[in-house]
Amino acid sequence: MTQDLRFFIGWDSREPIAYDVAKASLLANTNEDVSVSPIKLDELVKQGLYTRDVDPLASTEFTYSRFFTPLLADFKGWAIFCDCDFLFFSDVANLRQYMRDDIAVACVKHDYTPTATTKMDGKAQTVYPRKNWSSFMIFNCDHPSTQKLTQQLINTESGAYLHRMQWAQDNEIGDVPTNWNWLEGWNEKPATGYPNAVHFTNGGPWFKDWQDVDYAQEWRDWADKVDSNWKPI
Repeated sequence: MTQDLRFFIGWDSREPIAYDVAKASLLANTNEDVSVSPIKLDELVKQGLYTRDVDPLASTEFTYSRFFTPLLADFKGWAIFCDCDFLFFSDVANLRQYMRDDIAVACVKHDYTPTATTKMDGKAQTVYPRKNWSSFMIFNCDHPSTQKLTQQLINTESGAYLHRMQWAQDNEIGDVPTNWNWLEGWNEKPATGYPNAVHFTNGGPWFKDWQDVDYAQEWRDWADKVDSNWKPI
């Protein structure tokens, strides 16, 4: 029997509308039963799961907490994480084809080297190997390498170790096509139609200074549906 899809989306108290749009657009584009849960840092702290010190370079509240996805899924089956700044145009059921038993995780393997020094609401833009690989991850929670992501490891290992997926062997990291993590402002727009999922990695239309990015109107249309009183911050 096919397991229901489980999504965990990073939630940030500064931009809850971004999470709401990501969830709504994801669910609207599938006929499957998909569970969608927020990863809220304050809840993980209250539960005693998250004990890392504050990282001044962290651009979101889920910079590290995203790696709790397999634990939150009880280290069983498959679980998918994405940042909150996503807008979905396609059926996430199609992601099943990238779920292979021999891999620990699958992602879009970007070669992303931004030149801007800031992003979003003035947060510093950092450049490092495998940047944005961890913004959309399909976890095989049964895999031994994925099961290394224990509470202790997540709270003590470096950001480089976690985000570069050094907890898995290179041949255990599967490939997902770019159009499932299409980076606005970096990847080339398709000649027709839409990417499967747009990632507003530098900043999206919920910020006043990011109103003219690609697919901004589509994002605003969704925001109006989920909260008619939303305003850019």
